[in-house]
Amino acid sequence: MTEMLARDVEAVHRALDAGGDEVQVSLSRQTAELLALVVDARARGQQVLVTRGHAEVTPSEAAELLGMSRPQVRKLMDQGVLDFRKVGAHHRIRVSSIRAFLDAERPRRRAALEDLADLQDELGLTE
Repeated sequence: MTEMLARDVEAVHRALDAGGDEVQVSLSRQTAELLALVVDARARGQQVLVTRGHAEVTPSEAAELLGMSRPQVRKLMDQGVLDFRKVGAHHRIRVSSIRAFLDAERPRRRAALEDLADLQDELGLTE
């Protein structure tokens, strides 16, 4: 797979070097599927974060990624929910820890939304 990715990277760079507003390039299916995921997310207005293996972010950056306030991120750090390390006086949170938190929260949030929908139905608040 590494060889295929290297070939795709070279093809993309050659096509971009040609200039112009549009680019035509031939890619492997795996690379095209990966690019489709990125483009689909951006088209839906979602953020796309590409990181290396053990990338770290500041609490403010983590707050932006999580869609919450920096003080709430600090609470999660203090509770041990988000793994972090200190670099001097500064805190760094692994992106993998943020991903694990989001994956763990997804079922809880889904259940809470279902409960809210049931309550709305019960109270006659839905059409």
